[in-house]
Amino acid sequence: MLRVITLNLNGIRSATAKGMYGWLLRQKADVVCLQELKAQAQDLTAEMLAPRGFHGYFHYAEKKGYSGVGIYARNKPDRVEAGLGIPDIDAEGRYIRADFGNLSVISVYLPSGSSGEERQQIKFKFMERFYPRLKSLVADGREFILCGDWNIAHKEIDLKNWRGNRKNSGFLPEERQWLTLVFDELGWSDVFRRIDPRPDQYTWWSNRGQAWAKNVGWRIDYQIATPAIAAQARKVKIYLERRFSDHAPLTIDYDYTL
Repeated sequence: MLRVITLNLNGIRSATAKGMYGWLLRQKADVVCLQELKAQAQDLTAEMLAPRGFHGYFHYAEKKGYSGVGIYARNKPDRVEAGLGIPDIDAEGRYIRADFGNLSVISVYLPSGSSGEERQQIKFKFMERFYPRLKSLVADGREFILCGDWNIAHKEIDLKNWRGNRKNSGFLPEERQWLTLVFDELGWSDVFRRIDPRPDQYTWWSNRGQAWAKNVGWRIDYQIATPAIAAQARKVKIYLERRFSDHAPLTIDYDYTL
Protein backbone atom coordinates (compact mmCIF):
# COMPACT_ATOMS: atom_id res chain seq x y z
CA MET A 1 0.00 0.00 0.00
CA LEU A 2 1.22 3.49 -0.92
CA ARG A 3 0.16 6.26 1.47
CA VAL A 4 0.39 9.83 0.16
CA ILE A 5 -0.37 12.92 2.26
CA THR A 6 -0.69 16.51 1.05
CA LEU A 7 -0.81 19.52 3.36
CA ASN A 8 -0.62 23.28 2.90
CA LEU A 9 1.31 24.27 6.04
CA ASN A 10 0.62 28.02 5.98
CA GLY A 11 4.18 28.29 7.29
CA ILE A 12 6.37 25.30 8.15
CA ARG A 13 7.62 26.94 11.36
CA SER A 14 4.06 27.65 12.49
CA ALA A 15 2.94 24.08 11.72
CA THR A 16 5.96 22.72 13.59
CA ALA A 17 5.04 24.72 16.69
CA LYS A 18 1.54 23.24 16.51
CA GLY A 19 2.83 19.66 16.68
CA MET A 20 2.66 18.70 13.02
CA TYR A 21 5.77 16.47 13.08
CA GLY A 22 4.61 14.37 16.02
CA TRP A 23 1.42 13.67 14.10
CA LEU A 24 3.22 13.08 10.80
CA LEU A 25 5.57 10.43 12.17
CA ARG A 26 2.57 8.38 13.33
CA GLN A 27 0.91 8.38 9.90
CA LYS A 28 3.11 5.75 8.21
CA ALA A 29 3.15 7.81 5.02
CA ASP A 30 5.38 6.94 2.10
CA VAL A 31 5.30 10.37 0.46
CA VAL A 32 4.28 13.72 1.97
CA CYS A 33 3.72 16.80 -0.20
CA LEU A 34 3.96 20.21 1.44
CA GLN A 35 2.92 23.64 0.22
CA GLU A 36 3.35 27.18 1.52
CA LEU A 37 6.57 26.65 3.44
CA LYS A 38 6.98 30.41 3.99
CA ALA A 39 10.67 29.76 4.65
CA GLN A 40 14.07 29.31 3.03
CA ALA A 41 16.65 26.57 3.60
CA GLN A 42 18.48 28.52 6.31
CA ASP A 43 15.23 28.80 8.29
CA LEU A 44 14.67 25.05 8.55
CA THR A 45 15.79 22.82 11.41
CA ALA A 46 17.18 19.33 10.83
CA GLU A 47 13.73 17.91 11.64
CA MET A 48 12.08 20.12 9.03
CA LEU A 49 14.68 19.29 6.39
CA ALA A 50 14.38 15.53 6.90
CA PRO A 51 12.01 14.14 9.57
CA ARG A 52 12.97 10.78 11.03
CA GLY A 53 12.74 8.11 8.31
CA PHE A 54 12.31 10.58 5.44
CA HIS A 55 14.38 12.27 2.76
CA GLY A 56 13.41 15.92 2.20
CA TYR A 57 13.38 17.94 -1.03
CA PHE A 58 12.29 21.56 -1.46
CA HIS A 59 11.65 24.34 -3.95
CA TYR A 60 11.86 27.65 -2.13
CA ALA A 61 10.44 30.99 -3.19
CA GLU A 62 12.93 33.80 -3.73
CA LYS A 63 10.83 36.12 -1.57
CA LYS A 64 11.37 35.50 2.14
CA GLY A 65 8.45 34.14 4.12
CA TYR A 66 6.48 33.31 0.98
CA SER A 67 5.15 30.24 -0.85
CA GLY A 68 7.53 27.29 -1.36
CA VAL A 69 6.84 23.56 -1.76
CA GLY A 70 8.45 20.35 -0.60
CA ILE A 71 8.33 16.56 -0.65
CA TYR A 72 9.22 14.09 2.10
CA ALA A 73 9.89 10.58 0.77
CA ARG A 74 10.52 7.42 2.78
CA ASN A 75 12.30 5.87 -0.21
CA LYS A 76 14.94 7.97 -1.92
CA PRO A 77 13.60 9.07 -5.33
CA ASP A 78 15.34 8.12 -8.55
CA ARG A 79 15.20 11.76 -9.60
CA VAL A 80 13.96 15.10 -8.26
CA GLU A 81 13.02 18.10 -10.39
CA ALA A 82 12.41 21.51 -8.80
CA GLY A 83 10.54 24.10 -10.82
CA LEU A 84 8.80 24.20 -14.19
CA GLY A 85 11.58 26.00 -16.03
CA ILE A 86 9.41 29.13 -16.23
CA PRO A 87 11.33 31.91 -14.45
CA ASP A 88 8.51 33.99 -12.95
CA ILE A 89 6.66 30.88 -11.70
CA ASP A 90 9.82 29.25 -10.37
CA ALA A 91 10.72 32.44 -8.48
CA GLU A 92 7.65 31.75 -6.34
CA GLY A 93 8.60 28.12 -5.52
CA ARG A 94 5.46 26.37 -6.74
CA TYR A 95 6.47 22.96 -8.17
CA ILE A 96 8.63 19.98 -7.20
CA ARG A 97 8.56 16.47 -8.66
CA ALA A 98 9.99 13.19 -7.35
CA ASP A 99 10.26 10.06 -9.55
CA PHE A 100 9.98 6.55 -8.12
CA GLY A 101 10.23 3.93 -10.86
CA ASN A 102 7.26 4.54 -13.18
CA LEU A 103 5.45 6.78 -10.68
CA SER A 104 6.04 10.49 -10.15
CA VAL A 105 4.64 12.45 -7.20
CA ILE A 106 4.42 16.23 -7.58
CA SER A 107 3.82 18.90 -4.95
CA VAL A 108 2.25 21.95 -6.58
CA TYR A 109 0.90 25.22 -5.21
CA LEU A 110 -1.24 27.30 -7.55
CA PRO A 111 -1.36 31.05 -6.94
CA SER A 112 -4.21 32.64 -5.06
CA GLY A 113 -6.04 35.52 -6.67
CA SER A 114 -7.94 36.58 -3.58
CA SER A 115 -5.75 39.58 -2.74
CA GLY A 116 -6.76 41.53 -5.84
CA GLU A 117 -7.01 41.75 -9.60
CA GLU A 118 -3.24 41.76 -10.19
CA ARG A 119 -2.77 38.44 -8.43
CA GLN A 120 -5.85 37.02 -10.14
CA GLN A 121 -4.28 37.79 -13.51
CA ILE A 122 -1.06 36.10 -12.36
CA LYS A 123 -3.16 33.08 -11.40
CA PHE A 124 -4.83 32.98 -14.83
CA LYS A 125 -1.41 33.24 -16.48
CA PHE A 126 -0.15 30.33 -14.39
CA MET A 127 -3.16 28.23 -15.35
CA GLU A 128 -2.67 29.07 -19.03
CA ARG A 129 0.95 27.91 -18.97
CA PHE A 130 0.44 24.96 -16.63
CA TYR A 131 -2.27 23.37 -18.82
CA PRO A 132 0.12 22.29 -21.64
CA ARG A 133 2.46 20.89 -19.00
CA LEU A 134 -0.39 18.80 -17.59
CA LYS A 135 -1.15 17.62 -21.13
CA SER A 136 2.46 16.59 -21.73
CA LEU A 137 2.62 14.70 -18.43
CA VAL A 138 -0.41 12.61 -19.43
CA ALA A 139 1.27 11.84 -22.76
CA ASP A 140 4.51 10.84 -21.00
CA GLY A 141 3.34 7.30 -20.27
CA ARG A 142 4.27 7.48 -16.58
CA GLU A 143 1.87 7.48 -13.65
CA PHE A 144 1.52 10.80 -11.82
CA ILE A 145 -0.02 11.97 -8.57
CA LEU A 146 -0.19 15.79 -8.35
CA CYS A 147 -0.72 16.85 -4.76
CA GLY A 148 -1.37 20.31 -3.55
CA ASP A 149 -3.35 23.43 -2.96
CA TRP A 150 -4.90 24.32 -6.33
CA ASN A 151 -6.81 27.32 -4.91
CA ILE A 152 -9.92 26.31 -6.88
CA ALA A 153 -13.09 24.67 -5.60
CA HIS A 154 -14.32 22.69 -8.59
CA LYS A 155 -18.06 22.24 -8.04
CA GLU A 156 -20.82 23.60 -5.86
CA ILE A 157 -20.42 20.61 -3.53
CA ASP A 158 -16.84 21.70 -2.88
CA LEU A 159 -17.58 24.81 -0.83
CA LYS A 160 -20.28 25.70 1.67
CA ASN A 161 -21.30 29.17 0.44
CA TRP A 162 -21.08 28.60 -3.29
CA ARG A 163 -23.85 31.04 -4.19
CA GLY A 164 -22.07 33.94 -2.51
CA ASN A 165 -18.68 33.06 -3.98
CA ARG A 166 -19.47 32.87 -7.70
CA LYS A 167 -17.64 36.16 -8.32
CA ASN A 168 -14.77 35.44 -5.94
CA SER A 169 -11.34 34.04 -6.71
CA GLY A 170 -11.27 30.30 -6.21
CA PHE A 171 -14.77 29.77 -7.56
CA LEU A 172 -14.81 31.92 -10.68
CA PRO A 173 -16.43 30.30 -13.75
CA GLU A 174 -13.13 30.50 -15.68
CA GLU A 175 -11.25 28.70 -12.90
CA ARG A 176 -13.85 25.97 -12.54
CA GLN A 177 -14.02 25.46 -16.31
CA TRP A 178 -10.23 25.16 -16.47
CA LEU A 179 -10.31 22.43 -13.84
CA THR A 180 -13.13 20.68 -15.71
CA LEU A 181 -10.91 20.64 -18.81
CA VAL A 182 -8.05 19.17 -16.76
CA PHE A 183 -10.36 16.32 -15.76
CA ASP A 184 -12.55 15.82 -18.82
CA GLU A 185 -10.24 16.73 -21.72
CA LEU A 186 -6.84 15.76 -20.37
CA GLY A 187 -8.08 12.75 -18.41
CA TRP A 188 -6.75 13.55 -14.95
CA SER A 189 -8.77 12.21 -12.01
CA ASP A 190 -9.89 13.94 -8.82
CA VAL A 191 -8.92 11.00 -6.61
CA PHE A 192 -10.80 12.11 -3.49
CA ARG A 193 -14.07 12.33 -5.41
CA ARG A 194 -13.58 8.84 -6.86
CA ILE A 195 -13.91 7.53 -3.30
CA ASP A 196 -15.96 10.08 -1.35
CA PRO A 197 -18.99 11.74 -3.03
CA ARG A 198 -20.34 13.30 0.17
CA PRO A 199 -20.98 17.03 0.63
CA ASP A 200 -19.38 19.10 3.42
CA GLN A 201 -15.90 17.65 2.86
CA TYR A 202 -13.51 20.57 3.01
CA THR A 203 -9.76 21.16 3.37
CA TRP A 204 -9.56 24.91 4.03
CA TRP A 205 -11.44 27.31 6.28
CA SER A 206 -11.15 31.09 6.49
CA ASN A 207 -9.83 32.51 9.74
CA ARG A 208 -12.67 35.02 9.66
CA GLY A 209 -15.90 34.54 11.55
CA GLN A 210 -16.47 31.01 12.84
CA ALA A 211 -15.74 29.23 9.58
CA TRP A 212 -13.93 26.29 11.21
CA ALA A 213 -16.44 25.86 14.03
CA LYS A 214 -19.35 25.95 11.58
CA ASN A 215 -17.53 23.95 8.86
CA VAL A 216 -17.92 26.77 6.35
CA GLY A 217 -15.07 25.54 4.20
CA TRP A 218 -13.66 24.96 0.75
CA ARG A 219 -12.18 21.82 -0.80
CA ILE A 220 -9.16 23.28 -2.61
CA ASP A 221 -6.47 20.71 -1.72
CA TYR A 222 -6.31 17.78 -4.11
CA GLN A 223 -4.57 14.63 -5.18
CA ILE A 224 -5.09 14.65 -8.95
CA ALA A 225 -3.77 11.58 -10.74
CA THR A 226 -3.43 9.79 -14.05
CA PRO A 227 -6.17 7.18 -14.58
CA ALA A 228 -4.35 3.93 -13.77
CA ILE A 229 -2.93 5.03 -10.42
CA ALA A 230 -6.16 6.88 -9.58
CA ALA A 231 -8.03 3.60 -10.04
CA GLN A 232 -5.81 2.06 -7.35
CA ALA A 233 -7.00 4.50 -4.67
CA ARG A 234 -8.61 2.60 -1.81
CA LYS A 235 -9.10 5.00 1.11
CA VAL A 236 -9.26 8.77 1.61
CA LYS A 237 -9.19 10.85 4.78
CA ILE A 238 -9.25 14.55 5.61
CA TYR A 239 -7.68 14.85 9.06
CA LEU A 240 -9.74 17.13 11.31
CA GLU A 241 -8.88 16.09 14.85
CA ARG A 242 -6.09 18.66 15.24
CA ARG A 243 -5.15 21.79 13.32
CA PHE A 244 -1.63 22.53 12.14
CA SER A 245 -2.70 25.11 9.55
CA ASP A 246 -5.79 26.75 8.09
CA HIS A 247 -5.73 23.73 5.73
CA ALA A 248 -6.31 20.10 6.73
CA PRO A 249 -4.08 17.19 5.64
CA LEU A 250 -5.50 14.98 2.89
CA THR A 251 -4.36 11.34 3.01
CA ILE A 252 -5.00 8.80 0.25
CA ASP A 253 -3.98 5.13 0.23
CA TYR A 254 -3.24 3.47 -3.13
CA ASP A 255 -2.94 -0.24 -3.87
CA TYR A 256 0.55 0.30 -5.24
CA THR A 257 4.08 -0.51 -4.12
CA LEU A 258 6.98 1.85 -4.73
